[in-house]
Amino acid sequence: MPDPGDLFDGLHPVPEIAVADEEALDSALAAAAEPFVVRGLVADWPLVAAGRRGAATARDYLSGFARDADFTYAEGLPGAGDRLFYDADMAMNHRTRRARIGTIFAEMAAGERHADAPLRYIASTDVPRFFPGMVEANPMPLGPRDGLAATIWIGTATRVAAHCDAPDNLVCTAVGRRRFTLFPPDQFANLYPGPLDNTPGGRAISMVDFHAADFGRFPKFREALRHARAVVLAPGDALRIPSLWWHHVEALDAFNVMINYWWRTQPAWLAEPNDALLMALFAIRDLPAEARAHWRSVFDHYVFSPDGTVTGHLPEGGRGILDPLTPETAGQLRSYLLRQLSR
Repeated sequence: MPDPGDLFDGLHPVPEIAVADEEALDSALAAAAEPFVVRGLVADWPLVAAGRRGAATARDYLSGFARDADFTYAEGLPGAGDRLFYDADMAMNHRTRRARIGTIFAEMAAGERHADAPLRYIASTDVPRFFPGMVEANPMPLGPRDGLAATIWIGTATRVAAHCDAPDNLVCTAVGRRRFTLFPPDQFANLYPGPLDNTPGGRAISMVDFHAADFGRFPKFREALRHARAVVLAPGDALRIPSLWWHHVEALDAFNVMINYWWRTQPAWLAEPNDALLMALFAIRDLPAEARAHWRSVFDHYVFSPDGTVTGHLPEGGRGILDPLTPETAGQLRSYLLRQLSR
């Protein structure tokens, strides 16, 4: 994989902490608003041990758990390199395929013998569903968390463009090394996000090529780098990525496996903020300037700076959805919106 050279020299390192037990990890995850690394957190996983014995052993270990079902994976187009991205026409530079795990692993193994082999990448696949029993064999005791899910990422040497995720995330590298470059949520504009609807993985990605940054086209990227944190994770290491932190991910070795644990801190019955953004694009963005200015002030009043002046003049019991939402009122609001959108 190409080296980005001096571009990342001098970036702030991600802080490293030590945790003595499950309770200490849980406390650190609850308290930290920024990323941190725990070296060797999952070093005793059997999957990590298999990876240390080589890619073939790691694939055999994974195959022992894999369901006899088709897996979805990305295959790079000829000449696309190791970057999951767009082509010159803003179409994907990879195609989506489905096959049994043995077929995919055979393709990966064959590709290890050829420097120009296309990338292959199984992304964000539910571990309990597709590898039953592997979570229990490689435990990560995180305690009770709303919406806790475990997903696995398996692939050749790849680069995934910077993006952000809404859930909180604990990344565990199992096979191969991974380099993460992280940015606080307020740097999103300096990362030059791409389309919201045409995306490689459901989230907008940075259009900046971190291995060949074009500062003429993306001048604000220099400011983003001032706030960036970087780390290379070895097998067995873990990285905490808080909600909405942007992260650029590079799998550095010929075969790589990562398991992520996701959870949410907000109630499950709240809607996704990204859906509200898309609705605002649909309803407000293309209005005349005067109307947009009006709706900006309305949003500020009701959503972003609510205080006693919003509801103080209304009697208790008569404020409806202006009161803090409950599962019941959130359900009523959802039903109303669905009726409106289906007209």
